[in-house]
Amino acid sequence: MSRSQPAWRSLLFVPATAERFIAKAHTRGADGIILDLEDAILPAHKAEARAALAAAVPRVSQGGADIVVRINRPLELAVPDIEAAVMPGVAALMLPKVMGPEHIRLLSELVTTCEAAKGMAIGHTRFIALVETPDALPHLFAIASADPRMAAMSVGGEDMATELGAIPSPDSMYVWTMQGLAASRAAGILPMGSMGNFAQIDDLENYRAGLKRAKGLGFATASCIHPSHVPIINEEYGASAEEIDRAKRLLAAFDAAVAQGLGAVAFEGGMIDLPIVIRARRLLERATAWN
Repeated sequence: MSRSQPAWRSLLFVPATAERFIAKAHTRGADGIILDLEDAILPAHKAEARAALAAAVPRVSQGGADIVVRINRPLELAVPDIEAAVMPGVAALMLPKVMGPEHIRLLSELVTTCEAAKGMAIGHTRFIALVETPDALPHLFAIASADPRMAAMSVGGEDMATELGAIPSPDSMYVWTMQGLAASRAAGILPMGSMGNFAQIDDLENYRAGLKRAKGLGFATASCIHPSHVPIINEEYGASAEEIDRAKRLLAAFDAAVAQGLGAVAFEGGMIDLPIVIRARRLLERATAWN
C-alpha cells in the first residue's frame, strides 16, 4: 500500500449537510475538501450526515479537489462513519483524537474490510491523524508511521489546549507541533498545521503571517474553515513562478557542474550543496501537482 505523498496545500472544511457550502465548495480552489461528520454536525444529525455523503462527494470533487471525510472519535460512531465514507471518490479519512498507533491500525483494519466489500483497491483510503489529547503525545513518532495509509498528521489545536489548560496560541502549542512535524517528516508524511492566532477569521494579515512562519519551520499543508483562507494557504504553502524558475535554474547549474566533475557549484552569488538541491527538487515535485 506504499505510495507517494499527496501534494495538498489547502484543505477546506465543509459540513456534510450544509447545502449552501456544498454547492460552492468545488469553486473555492482548495486542494482538498473535508466533508465533516464530527464537530460541525450535531449528535441528532449524525445519521443524516452519513447518508448525505454519497451525493455530496461527486458534487464537491467536480473541480478536481481530493475529498476527505472527518469521522467521529467514539467507536460506536466511527464504525458507521467509516462504512458510509469509504468509497472510490473519497481519498482520505481524517481521524480525530488519535490515541496511538494501535488506534490507527484498528481503524485501518475496518477500512480494509469496507474497501474489500466494495470491490475497491486495498489501501485506496489514506489517513490524516489529528493528535488532540496529551496522552497521545508520547506516541507521535509511532502514530506517524503506524500504517501505510498515513498521509498527514496534525498536532495541537483547541482540544489539545483545553486538555493542557492552555490558551491556544503558537507559543502554547509550539513544542508539541514541532515534535509532530519531526515525526511526520521522519515517517515521510505531510506535517499539517500553522503557527498563527486565528481567533478572528477575518484577520487575513495575521493568518498569512502564521502560515509564513509555519512554512519556514517545515509545515506543508493546513486546513481551514473559511473560503477566504484557501488562496492564502495555496500561496504560502505553494511556490511562486519566481521560486519555480529559480529552482529549475539551480538544478540546471548543479547538473552541469556534476557533468564536469566539479565538487563545488557556484550559483547566483552563493554555493550549492546537496541539501539545497534536495529542497529544489522537492519544490518542483510538489509544484507539478498544482500546475
